[in-house]
Amino acid sequence: MRIELDGVGKRYGRQQALAGVTLDIPAAARVALVGPNGSGKSTLIKILMGLLTYEGRVRVGGLDRRTAGPAIAPGLAYVPQVAPLAAASVGELVAAITGVRGIPLARVVANAAGLELDLDAVRKKPFRALSGGMRQKVLLALALAADASLYVLDEPTASLDARGRAAFLRLYEAIAPSATLVLCSHRLEEIRHLVDHVVLLEDGKVAFDGTADGFLAGRAASIVELLVTLGAGEPWLRDRGFTAGAGGWWARFATPAEKVQLLPAASQALGGALRDVIVRDVESLDPKGQHA
Repeated sequence: MRIELDGVGKRYGRQQALAGVTLDIPAAARVALVGPNGSGKSTLIKILMGLLTYEGRVRVGGLDRRTAGPAIAPGLAYVPQVAPLAAASVGELVAAITGVRGIPLARVVANAAGLELDLDAVRKKPFRALSGGMRQKVLLALALAADASLYVLDEPTASLDARGRAAFLRLYEAIAPSATLVLCSHRLEEIRHLVDHVVLLEDGKVAFDGTADGFLAGRAASIVELLVTLGAGEPWLRDRGFTAGAGGWWARFATPAEKVQLLPAASQALGGALRDVIVRDVESLDPKGQHA
């Protein structure tokens, strides 16, 4: 499904959550929707899903979001940021959704197993009695079992541990390549290999709309840490922006291009004095290139 937004705005009382958002996301795109808390990400997703009123124009799959909701709905699959605290049992919830959507139960069970969740073991429990991570796994198993044209996943791994996030990424990779996917996340380092497009929202406005490579080239950052024999290589390290820490460690922020150049250069310049190297991805840089 192609997604077209023209001058989309949303206000909550005096608070402007979205202001003049215009986007054109082609069908089959894999989009990361990123931005700081309060930037308007969840508001935009709820508008796409038809859950909020809005100003401006929204078309999903060529259909008007305001007037063609019933026609759009069968092609959507959605996982909210916060799982609803439904009183129904897990089994009742799964049966209702698979029945309405025509989803094979076996596919949901297999997805849940892939997420290390035994659906049969929890089917009699109230959905709201599950832990946050287990509720998220149930919703992911349902959404990823649908043959949707547009998947909208709002912070889908927020309640998952490291093993759960890795399991989700494996299921994600099985989504049909013809489907459009909007993945809202503050953990871009985890999903950057899964998306080809990035939309950055800041203060309810589009601050970046382009390729993932273009976004990461200008904004992604790493911390490069070098453990050097005490007293060795100080002029070289300081000239290249490293700051001294405790116990012989030196550190600096680096863009991807800088990181690629720094590591071999450090190895050559420091030689045997270089005792260890740690490279850690951190949050993105802001549009001006400063660390957020």
